[in-house]
Amino acid sequence: MHISPAAVGARPSSSPPRKRSDARAAFEDSASVGLGFLPLGLAFGALTVKAGLDWWWAGLSAALVYGGSFEFLLIGLVTAAAPLAAIAATAFMVNVRHVFYALSFPLDRVPGRLGKAYATFALCDEAYALTAGKQARSWPGRRILWMQVFMHLYWAGSATAGALLGALIPDGVTGLEFALTALFTVLAIDALRDRRDDLSTPALALLSALIARLLVPGQLLLTAFALFTAALLARHLTNGRKPSHA
Repeated sequence: MHISPAAVGARPSSSPPRKRSDARAAFEDSASVGLGFLPLGLAFGALTVKAGLDWWWAGLSAALVYGGSFEFLLIGLVTAAAPLAAIAATAFMVNVRHVFYALSFPLDRVPGRLGKAYATFALCDEAYALTAGKQARSWPGRRILWMQVFMHLYWAGSATAGALLGALIPDGVTGLEFALTALFTVLAIDALRDRRDDLSTPALALLSALIARLLVPGQLLLTAFALFTAALLARHLTNGRKPSHA
């Protein structure tokens, strides 16, 4: 049997690049959100301690409530010994927008009952915004679930760190709360870029917000979401009834 020198010196062909795991891909997806959560979580943790609550209240609230803006309100409600009915009503009014998020969140891709239950609990504004993009339509359920886990850890970890280091944050520091606004702005711009061919949707959203601001300024968010959902349903029904042309 003759073996040519070329065959002896030949190296095996390089294997195809390994596909990223769902956890690693989710970590990369959520890293920008983590940067936005960090200053806000630190501010929440510091505020918790300065309100007279023990440091572990911040981590416990971030882990079990995971309500973002509602958690800031919860500090005042707890320190004022507000009745449970008032706390429940406030939680509903602040977080009712998640009901509208659930209409288009890809929960059907998340595997298992436990996974679906956690994905429902951990559905936040940022998770919804990331999964609403065009590129996220091909994400498997495990990647979506891992992304929500990382976001939950970012918030709980930064809140706990803020509570432990609250004494080191000067009282005069301002602007930390703007991190979340800036993050929402970036996510909104990305969503608009993904839907350049569908300008009617952001136009409907803006119109719904303006009408809600003029008619019901005290319940702007809930009214705007309701109007926007009704407008989307009306557009869907109208487009479905249009006859197709050959």
